[in-house]
Parts: sequence; C-alpha cells; structure tokens
Amino acid sequence: MAVGLKKRRRIQLVIAAAVLLAVATGLVGYAMRDGIEFFRSPSQVAATPVPEGERFRLGGLVAEGSVVRDGGEVRFTVTDGGASLPVIFKGIPPDLFREGQGVVATGRIEGGTFVASEILAKHDENYMPKEVADALKAQGLFHPDDPGSKPDS
Repeated sequence: MAVGLKKRRRIQLVIAAAVLLAVATGLVGYAMRDGIEFFRSPSQVAATPVPEGERFRLGGLVAEGSVVRDGGEVRFTVTDGGASLPVIFKGIPPDLFREGQGVVATGRIEGGTFVASEILAKHDENYMPKEVADALKAQGLFHPDDPGSKPDS
C-alpha cells in the first residue's frame, strides 16, 4: 500500500510541475507581446493595413518636399516608391534626418497617420538599415552594387 501512495504522490508532483511550467510559459508570452515590433514598409501597410494602436517599425525614404517642422513637431512622409505614409514625430529628429534619406520609425498608426515615438536615420553614405534596404530592393529602388547611385524618388 505504501508503494501505491508514493507512486500517486510522484504523479501529482509531475502534474503540478507541468501546470506551473505551462503557466510560466504563458506569462512570459503575455509579457513579451508588447515588446515585439515588426518591421513594415509603406507598401506592406497599404497592402495589409495594421490595426490602429499596434506598435511596429516603419521604414523607407523620407519623401522629397515632405518635411514640415512646426515647433517641437516634425511631419513628413515615408515612401518606398510603391506607397507613402504620413508620419508625425514630437521631438527632435536625429541630426542626419533629411529628405531623400533612409529612415526607420517606431510607433503606431492613429487616424491614418503614423505617430512615431522614435526615429533612426542612416549615419553615413554606405549604411542603410537592413530592413529599409530590403524593402527598397524589393521595389527596385535601391541598388547596393552601384555605390554612386541614390534610390530613385
């Protein structure tokens, strides 16, 4: 009879451990859901609209003639040649932020406008964020083999 009691106790412990492991895994997944930010280009956003309020990274080129500075706010358009998306950023953009340059913005869509909480700009002539370069290559606007070429606007 004592052997059956030990076996039952072991089974209960294994079941309790499995339940605790499942709960811990669920909690980790729940905690990480807001920390994951997917990259999207303006064409991807146009093709598959992002739910309002969902945080993601938007990348492309700052459209020529689109930058408007108003006090502590900057409005501009990000394009990948296939589509464009208006962006608003409250704060001071990076020093290298300008029209025709690659940019990656983190934020969410509110009322059809991408509200950026952070902006990253390329830091020299040879660098472009991988996600932006891949999106522009897919559109045929970026040719890394020709270092003198600038992406078409």
